[in-house]
Amino acid sequence: MLFILKFWAGIATGSIAIIADAWHTLSDSLTSIVVVIAAKVSAKPADKEHPFGHGRAELIAAMIIGMLLSVVAFNFILEGVKRLQTKELVSYSIFAIVATVISVIAKEGMAQYAFHIARKTGSKSVRADGWHHRSDAISSLVILAGIFLGKQIWWVDGVLGIIVALLIFYAAYDILKDAINIMMGETPENSLIRQIESICKNESLLELAPHHFHIHRYGDHTEMTFHIRLPDGLSIFDAHEIATRIEKHIKEDTGIISTIHMEPEGIKHY
Repeated sequence: MLFILKFWAGIATGSIAIIADAWHTLSDSLTSIVVVIAAKVSAKPADKEHPFGHGRAELIAAMIIGMLLSVVAFNFILEGVKRLQTKELVSYSIFAIVATVISVIAKEGMAQYAFHIARKTGSKSVRADGWHHRSDAISSLVILAGIFLGKQIWWVDGVLGIIVALLIFYAAYDILKDAINIMMGETPENSLIRQIESICKNESLLELAPHHFHIHRYGDHTEMTFHIRLPDGLSIFDAHEIATRIEKHIKEDTGIISTIHMEPEGIKHY
C-alpha cells in the first residue's frame, strides 16, 4: 500500500526521488516476503534429495532479490543523472508531502514492531528486516527535506533520486553479502568455538585440542565439523564413545549437528 501511495505521488509530481523511494519501500516488502517464505520452506523436513533440509531456499531467494534491486538502483541513478542534465524543476504538491509523512511514520512503526518480535524470538532475519524498514523511513525523511528545498533549488530532485538509488544499492549489497557468506561457508564465531572447547573439556579428562572448525548453515539446520586429538593407543571403541558424547552434548546445548574427525596425537593431520 505504501509503495502504491508513494509511486502515485511520484508520478503525479514527476519526481524521480519519490518514485525511487517507492521502489525502496517495495524492496523492504520483498525482503519481508523472503522471511515469510523462508519460515515456511525451512519447516519442510529433510528428504532423499535434500538430506540437510530446505533452509537454503531463503538464500537463493535473497540472492535473486539482491540482483533485481541492483538493476532497479542502477536505472534510478541513470534517471537522476538525466534529471540533472535537463535541469528540470519539480513542483511538489501537498499530496507528495502527505504521502511522504505517512511513509516515515508507517515504516518506523513497522521497524519498531520487527525489533519487538526479534527481541522475543531471537530471530536475526526479523531484526535485519526491521533495519530495512528503518532505512526506508530515513530515506523518506531525506525526501521530505528535499521537498521543501526543491521549490528553490532545481537540482534537488535529481540528487535525491541518486541518493535513494545508492540506499537501494546498499540494501542489495547487504542482502547479497549475507546470502553469499552463508552459501560459501563461514568460520564459527569465537564464542561458539569457546563453547565447544568447554564441552570437550567437560566430556573427557584428555587434552582433546579441538581445532579445524567448519560450519554450514541450512536455514534453521546447522552442521559443524571439527577435529580432536586422542592418544595413539586409544581403542576405536573408546575414541568413538568420546566423540559421540561430545556430539550429543553439542546438540543439546546449541542445536548444532556435529561430526568429529579423530586424530592420533602422534600424527599431524593436513
